[in-house]
Amino acid sequence: MEQVAGKVAFVTGAASGLGLAMARSFAGAGMKVALADIEEDALERAHASFEADNADTIALPLDVTDRDAMAEAADRTEAAFGKVHVLCNNAGVGIAASFSDHAYEDWDWVLGVNLRGVINGVTTFVPRIAAHGEGGHVVNTASMAGFLAFGTAGVYNTTKFAVLGMSEAMRADLADQDIGVSVLCPGFVNTNIFQSGRNRPDALSVGTDNSSMDLDDPSDTQVDPETREAMLAGMIEPGVVGDMVLHAVRRNEAFIFSHPDFEPFVDMRHAEMVASFERWRAYREKHGI
Repeated sequence: MEQVAGKVAFVTGAASGLGLAMARSFAGAGMKVALADIEEDALERAHASFEADNADTIALPLDVTDRDAMAEAADRTEAAFGKVHVLCNNAGVGIAASFSDHAYEDWDWVLGVNLRGVINGVTTFVPRIAAHGEGGHVVNTASMAGFLAFGTAGVYNTTKFAVLGMSEAMRADLADQDIGVSVLCPGFVNTNIFQSGRNRPDALSVGTDNSSMDLDDPSDTQVDPETREAMLAGMIEPGVVGDMVLHAVRRNEAFIFSHPDFEPFVDMRHAEMVASFERWRAYREKHGI
């Protein structure tokens, strides 16, 4: 999708952070943008921020876990702008705790937003993009946590590994329909992901809130001081990533790695896999299997 001016993008989690950054990059390239988010006050403020540039945008309150609401948002976007060409499944929440401390409510909330929200976006929009025949692109926000497992991020890891696999399968499946797919795998970005608990439904709440942390507060014990320092040192601004996403859409890039400093850790994981293949190859040869 080298030529994006005049095309239409639908972005979830667009009231702040990465979603808003994507929307701004798209609008700056001449696209029409539907901003969708569950946080209505923040969504209205985000929408108002486009007025000075006369950008063609609409704001759509949306809970991505609600399939009927997703379909309604798609209908409203098409009514306003016509055909949707770019879908960004970006809405996400974060949580940190040991597996032994997670409740079912933790799993239901994080999987509902991070995975089923992506499924709802894909199932709603991809057939519509395929039907108009003009081509399009899907960007699914995963994370470096889709490649690297962290001890206290197991639920989050589970969803992001799933989004990564889903995106790779989609890319192979949709290529002949002229629909590209990118998976965004950022490291630490200056967003509100660490305050995800602000939007947690009461029905999925538990006694101890493990879905919010304050990196600027050393007394917050959810992250150790060394990890906190590393996270802050590697943090970048959302606007940088928004421009990367626009570039990837135009070039149909499969992966968007905003933080190259994670590459050595991915290499280490890959090396472990290669070594395992070698061990089990030798095992099979030894046993004549």
